[in-house]
Amino acid sequence: MTVEQTESSFPTTDDFAALLEEQDDFTPTVRENEITPGKILEVGDDYVLVDIGFKSEGRIDISEFTDEFGKVGVKAGDVVDVLLEAREDDSGQCVLSKERADKMKVWEIISTKADDDKLVRGVITNRVKGGLQVDIGVKAFLPGSQVELRPTRNLDKYLGQEYAFKIIKFNKQRGNIVLSRRSLLETERAELKRKTLQKLKAGAVIDGIVKNLTDYGAFVDLGGIDGLLHITDMSWGRVAHPTELFNVGDEIQVKVLKFSPESERVSLGYKQLTPDPWEGAEDRYPDGIHVLGRVVSLIDYGAFVELEEGIEGLVHISEMSWTRRIKHPNRVVSEGEIIRCVVLNLDTDAKKVSLGIKQIEPNPWTLLEDRYPVGTRILGKIRNITDFGLFVGIEEGIDGLVHISDISWTQKIRHPSSIYEPGQEVEAVVLNIDVDNERFSLGIKQLDSDPWETLPQRYPPGKIINATITKLTDFGAFAEVEEGIEGLIHISELASERIEEPAEVVKVGEEHKVEVISVDPKERKIALSIKNFVRRSESGHLTEYSEESGATAQLGDLLKGKLGDLTGDSSDEEEEPALEAAEEAEAPEEVEAEESAEESAGDEDGDEEEKTEE
Repeated sequence: MTVEQTESSFPTTDDFAALLEEQDDFTPTVRENEITPGKILEVGDDYVLVDIGFKSEGRIDISEFTDEFGKVGVKAGDVVDVLLEAREDDSGQCVLSKERADKMKVWEIISTKADDDKLVRGVITNRVKGGLQVDIGVKAFLPGSQVELRPTRNLDKYLGQEYAFKIIKFNKQRGNIVLSRRSLLETERAELKRKTLQKLKAGAVIDGIVKNLTDYGAFVDLGGIDGLLHITDMSWGRVAHPTELFNVGDEIQVKVLKFSPESERVSLGYKQLTPDPWEGAEDRYPDGIHVLGRVVSLIDYGAFVELEEGIEGLVHISEMSWTRRIKHPNRVVSEGEIIRCVVLNLDTDAKKVSLGIKQIEPNPWTLLEDRYPVGTRILGKIRNITDFGLFVGIEEGIDGLVHISDISWTQKIRHPSSIYEPGQEVEAVVLNIDVDNERFSLGIKQLDSDPWETLPQRYPPGKIINATITKLTDFGAFAEVEEGIEGLIHISELASERIEEPAEVVKVGEEHKVEVISVDPKERKIALSIKNFVRRSESGHLTEYSEESGATAQLGDLLKGKLGDLTGDSSDEEEEPALEAAEEAEAPEEVEAEESAEESAGDEDGDEEEKTEE
């Protein structure tokens, strides 16, 4: 080989330049702010050394490779995507970032999903003004109005929850992403609704979730459509508020009672899943059976008692005590109390049960008839005085009534308080016991016999007696013949001559001799006559009708000549004038006049008595 050949085999300066240019042509063409793969050469305590094929490696802070627990997730030899921030820094090394590369990749993914209208998943991390912050790889905003189908006040309950979201607004340059969960729920709900409507019909049993509770019921989500479970259809028993049975979120089974496809309104029932307790109730609760029940409500006129769930009975206030007058049921029972009562009546059609408490014990009124038969004399204290009579205590809670008309045979009483006072002990006679109406009738005047019954024997017609004028009227004068017994002297019987006013002849308080004309014990009337007494006196026949004799001389006796025996004088000289006087006294005209006067007096007497009673 020649020297020339040897020299020519060595590379020249131009050759080195060409090689350098060729080398540069094979250097990766990565621009700044672009993502490129890099190989991890070294993992140090503070940094990770990454080679992206440049002349120099790049150092990335170790924090970009550390998870939330402080653990480094890479090792030497791993390939990771990094972002070239600058080709070289002051020290000649390229500036790389894994964190920014990850974010850029996320933005690219999110941008693609936004363009393709695909969903993203994320975790709600914070509550911010107007809504929630969501981590979907980058921070995104979820407005409060887009959290649920309906606006919700309690957003804190969503913190830490992971959901799928729809991107409704995306701006990469401004770094603004707005999400919606409601749009997904609406889509899901529409599909659920379509499926639910296919199986909705009256009588169908369907699963649902309690969505909302109100005072009048619960709204149940049946799957895309809500149904109303009214409070009256929750239980056969009494329910004061739906929260007694359900909570929001409860999964329950309900029965479709009504469904309107046009309005999409659904009425639901919960109690209808169990048999109606009123079926066969007449067999379980026959009249007269003793039962236990819980007092569930008190009202002014009684207490409602629950016998079993769905069956309540009313204990009326009148059925709480045989003897006590209950003003309010809380004097006897209280809410929540378990009591024993008796079924009085059950009406399955009206779904009503009448109950009684007092029937647990024997009716004391039925025992009264045995203890106090009619005619029994009893002693008791006056518990109350009214204008119509006296209430006398017989036993605990049982009073007997002495009506004002049964206080005295003869005394006219305007008000019982004028004679008696509360607490005074009185004796009375049992007149009647009305068990059904719970009335006990007593009488005080019945302790003695009725003086009117013996009055006709004691005051026969024609007897002359003393009477005191007690009252003057237009038609005559009333005169007391004995205590409490008055007779009427008709104006025609006051004097032989005609008078216009009784005051012309008699005055109140005066005592006069009168003749008894008639006595009517049934009507309690006595007809008296001053005129007859005067006439008898003037004719000399007074002794025939004297108070001492107590008998009336008969005209037949006079005609038989017995007048002398009656007068005690039997001389022949006086017998004939006396007989003539007797005949004259009993002349037909005068007899008729007397009968007319008696009838008139009786009528007037009756009128006056009726007026007086009124």
